[in-house]
This record gives sequence, structure tokens and C-alpha cells, in this order.
Amino acid sequence: MTTPTSAAEELAGLSATTLLRFATAGSVDDGKSTLVGRLLHDSKSVLTDQLEAVELASRSRGAAEPDLALLTDGLRAEREQGITIDVAYRYFATPRRRFILADTPGHVQYTRNMVTGASTADLAVVLVDARNGVIEQTRRHAAVAALLRVPHVVLAVNKMDLVDYEEQVFAKIAEEFTAYAGKLGVPEITAIPISALAGDNVVEPSANMDWYGGPTVLEHLETIPVSHDLTSCHARLPVQYVIRPQTAENPDYRGYAGQIAAGTFRVGESVTVLPSGKTSKVAGIDLLGKAVDVAWTPQSVTLLLEDDIDISRGDLIVPSHDAPATSQDITATVCHVADTPLTVGQRVLLKHTTRTVKAIVKEIPSRLTLDDLSQHPSPGQLVANDIGRVKVRIAEALAVDSYADSRRTGSFLLIDPSDGTTLAAGMAGESFASAEDPKSLVDEEGWDF
Repeated sequence: MTTPTSAAEELAGLSATTLLRFATAGSVDDGKSTLVGRLLHDSKSVLTDQLEAVELASRSRGAAEPDLALLTDGLRAEREQGITIDVAYRYFATPRRRFILADTPGHVQYTRNMVTGASTADLAVVLVDARNGVIEQTRRHAAVAALLRVPHVVLAVNKMDLVDYEEQVFAKIAEEFTAYAGKLGVPEITAIPISALAGDNVVEPSANMDWYGGPTVLEHLETIPVSHDLTSCHARLPVQYVIRPQTAENPDYRGYAGQIAAGTFRVGESVTVLPSGKTSKVAGIDLLGKAVDVAWTPQSVTLLLEDDIDISRGDLIVPSHDAPATSQDITATVCHVADTPLTVGQRVLLKHTTRTVKAIVKEIPSRLTLDDLSQHPSPGQLVANDIGRVKVRIAEALAVDSYADSRRTGSFLLIDPSDGTTLAAGMAGESFASAEDPKSLVDEEGWDF
């Protein structure tokens, strides 16, 4: 059995800098897929058969040189149209770090995919075409990165070869973007002038921009500090499955399986099950078939409790000394990702961790105006790619953390109950107080909360 001391030592030895999750974003034809392809190619992360397939596909399209964007544009429709439609995930490594990257689409109608790709990212690379500068889609991607609390943002001013590698062009774009993203609350911004097509400042320093003395894109990705103090987070375990094998060897076994969303659990720790509020102590932790004394995010474990209490999928196990409040009211910022609008009074399903409950959109207080970051009050609805504030009343009390405290347990989805379409991705703020009776909201079709 693993002792708490050795487990703590093992936890301390997990270097967060060994893995970086990052996402690329930018407007159409800014060169995101080409940048990713250049990173993979120049860092020697492309297999020979992959490169041969890209060369063949490039020749079939009449290109004289291999189109490195095809390394990530894997869908047939993407290759035929020359655009990125879906999020393309790629895994590669250098001697200094391992990477998981998400190449996200640039088209406005696929902004929803950027929310998916950046939701778990430690860093976002936002590309800008040096000829066009900061445009609306650039501002939208900066707003999404800020909304999702991505801690590091890289502004990659691409296609510098098409503006004669002029320092003034780069400086103007960097200043405008930094000022805008700073107002959004992005904590760290690094601007790098590049040419993804020619390879300038992607992996190797550029000989054409001797006025730039900063890191290349890969050097920055390899050295950016990414710290995750896994032990200090609010510990949360959403229950995915109740295990009761009822074998002859262990007829009384009852375990609560799930992936730890945040923090650390230890044997002997007092825990509370939400939303019921029942308490017990951790009697054991099973990890990969072995009993351990401590487990942490993002491990998938089975908790055994001292008391036989009613727990089912969707319940949340938390330390008793750090139990969040439950509420039927949620105030949040959402990115609307569906083609159909989100309207006041609309009936939806709210999915939070492993629990899905009925809900009603009670109010849409404001919508973010991307041009000047002003709040448009009471818009009445949100349409595709809008970012706005919503107030939602849910049928059952949930323990939703602030997104600022936990990206996992502070986020949720709003879903269309008629067909299962995802309507919006939400980031919870502080729950708002309501003078109404929690049971007073009744609609004509019987959604009584």
C-alpha cells in the first residue's frame, strides 16, 4: 500500500512543465494549420509516411512545395476547401517538453470549436495576418481565451514575409492586441513575429528579422512556466458510477467511481456528499486495482466510504471542511455555440460534471460588444458566437464552484432538451440571491422548480 508520505513525494515529482496543453486560434487564412504543420515538421515530429502523404496531396493540388497545413487538416472536406472545420488534436514532444495541441477553426461559424479546444489549454496561440492586423475575429478569440481563463496568450503575427519583415507593422499590431487583451484581463501576452510558411521564428530564429530578440514560438512553448498546484485545489469527485460487484469474496463492496476533478483525497478524510449533505469518511481508495492512501486530479479512482449511504451518478463527493454551497440559481457568462438563439424563458437542460438537470433561462442581463468591450444591456437573446451573462434557475440544487476557482467544476453546458444539441458553454460566477420561493417558477408544460 502506498503511504501518504511517498504519495506526496510522488505528487511533488510530477513536473507540470513536462506537459503543455495549448490551442491555436485566429481568423480564416491566418495560417494556424500551417504554423502547426511547421512546428511538427521542423521539430522532427512528423513520421516519414505522414510527410509522404502530405507531399502527394500537395502535388495533387498543384502545389510545388509540401503544404504543411495538411498535417492537421485531416477531414476530407477540410482538404478540399482548404479550411479547418473541426478541432484537430496533435501530440508531439521535444527533449524539453511534451505537448498536446488543439488546432481550432478560424471561421466565425466554428468559433464554438475554439471553446472546446481552449477549455483545457494552458496557453493559446492567437494568429494575426500581418497584412490585416487585429480584426473582429481576433478580438473574439481573445475574449474567449480570457473568458476561459487561459493563463498565457501568444500573439503570433504571421506572414511577416508579405510585409517585408517590417518592424513597425509588427509593433503596431502587438500594441493594439496587447491593449485589447489587457482590458479583457488576460494575465500574460507574448508577441512573436513569424512566417509559418517560410519558418521564420517558428522553430529556428529568423535571419530576416534581426530587430527581434525574443524567443521563437517553439522556444517559448518549451520554456513557459506552467504550474498546477494539484494539492491546494478544492477537492471534488463527481460520481460517474456506483460499483457493486457482489462477489462471494467481497459481497459488501460498494465503491463510488469517477475522475477526480480537482484536489486531493486521502483515506480517513471526512467527506460530504452533495446535494444530499450526508457525511462519512473515506475508508479506502482503489486506483488501477490497487489500494492507495491518497489520490489526486486527474486520476480516475474508486472511493470507499465507512457508512452505507445513498449515493448515485451525478452526486459530488467533497471534503467536509471545504464543501461548496448548493443553489438552484446560477449566474454565469456563456458563449453561445448553437445556430438557434438562446432566449429568456427558454427551457433547457444544464449538464454540470456528471449530473444533468432541467433548467430555465431566467434572465439575459447583458451581451458583450467585442468592438469596445461594452455590455449591451438586456439583449433578450444570444445568437451563435455571442458572449453574454445569463441567470439560470435549475430544478435541483447543485454545487457549482466559481469558474475562477475551478475550470472543471465551475463550468457547465446548456443543452436543448428536444434534440440534445449543445446550446451554450457556461462559466459560473457567484450565484445570485433571489427573493422568489425556489419552488415558484412553474411553466405551462409542468417544469416545476
